[in-house]
Amino acid sequence: MKPSLIAISLIFSVLLAACGEKSAAPPPASPVVQVVAVAQRDVPIYMEWIGSLDGNVNAVIRPQVTGYLIKQLYREGDLVKQGQPLFEIDPRTFEAAVDEAKGLRAQQIARFETTKANLDRIKPLAAVNAVSQKDLDDATGAHLSAKAQLEAAEASLRTAKLNLGFTRITSPVTGIAGIAKAQIGDLLSPSMPTELTTVSTVDPVKVYFNISEREYLKMVASLGEGKRPGQTPLDLFLVDGSQYPHQGKVAVFNRQVDTTTGTFKVAALFPNPDNILRPGQYGKVRATMAVEKGALLVPQRAVTEVQGKYLVAVVGADNKVDIRPVLVGERIGSEWIVSKGLQPGEQVIAEGTQKVRPGATVNPQPFVAGAPAEKPAAPAPAAKG
Repeated sequence: MKPSLIAISLIFSVLLAACGEKSAAPPPASPVVQVVAVAQRDVPIYMEWIGSLDGNVNAVIRPQVTGYLIKQLYREGDLVKQGQPLFEIDPRTFEAAVDEAKGLRAQQIARFETTKANLDRIKPLAAVNAVSQKDLDDATGAHLSAKAQLEAAEASLRTAKLNLGFTRITSPVTGIAGIAKAQIGDLLSPSMPTELTTVSTVDPVKVYFNISEREYLKMVASLGEGKRPGQTPLDLFLVDGSQYPHQGKVAVFNRQVDTTTGTFKVAALFPNPDNILRPGQYGKVRATMAVEKGALLVPQRAVTEVQGKYLVAVVGADNKVDIRPVLVGERIGSEWIVSKGLQPGEQVIAEGTQKVRPGATVNPQPFVAGAPAEKPAAPAPAAKG
């Protein structure tokens, strides 16, 4: 029996030791957070809007006479010159109208010459009372009537020649010609519902965008007295993110705010010497308003908004956390300007702020954009039976 009692005592001692080890477990590790130093540099302050591109002039091409389309004289999408023929309407009817107007004009010229000669003969006779005053009045009236009819005939001839000229439809501007909306053989008329095509001048190209009333007032205030918003140079960023190499300028501010949207409509002009920009494209318009010297910047994710107040978690030299209220300014890309509450070089938590409390000790690691604050622990291998 004694050996059994000794064994039980040993087992009991081992169990007590194990329980003691469990009750004396080490404190939890400090949470891992990612920190970044408060940067200080000169920062341009800019405003941005989404803009839509359009031709500086969009000439809508429509027929001015009725007739059948017999030729298309340009290649769609090409640059056409001012005065270059684009379409041709069957001219035969209009050529005949010109010939007819010429014949009527010739008749009126003959009648005019006859009445003039008759009046020239009667005037000397009337002066010596060889003919009556009535004969003179009749001759004068006939001459004036013939003159008026000749002028009407000449006007009819000019109209016929104009209509004949309208059978060759030319471009009123130099620009890019669009796809034709009529086919050879179509009957065209001035009252047709669609245009033949549109020619747009694209150098310079026009960019429309809307700015709010608040942005407008801020822009005016930032420029200072005596300067207009139109003097601010503009940058254009295309849909692929690339920056257009030429700067633009504001050309038109609408005279009033649109009451339905509360915005001003603005038109800017950008040089387009290679005709790269085309109507219908979209882009981002940026205006650099000022440069803030020595601005303090932190990642936007390091700033937490709570009930209208902005807070930043600062890690001190002893790795303890201080939750500090700050005054923020403009957003610059993925960063935020902090105008009050931080000092250059201080370490702020950019990842893991939800893990900390004021005064807590943390394990700071350098901030890596897009990387998790800490890797999850690998699962323990299953025990083999």
